[in-house]
Amino acid sequence: MANLKPGSIAPKSGQYQNTKTGLEVTATKGNPLPPTPKPNQGYKLVDATKHKKG
Repeated sequence: MANLKPGSIAPKSGQYQNTKTGLEVTATKGNPLPPTPKPNQGYKLVDATKHKKG
């Protein structure tokens, strides 16, 4: 998945990693990603939330 900018809408729920610092945040599908500590940083999805059926 491509790098996502802070403030962009999370396409899936899960853990997103800052591509510069390596820190992870939890984001929910449809909500904006949080700000990053410094400019020119972004996020990538590293662990999508798994939903149980039933």
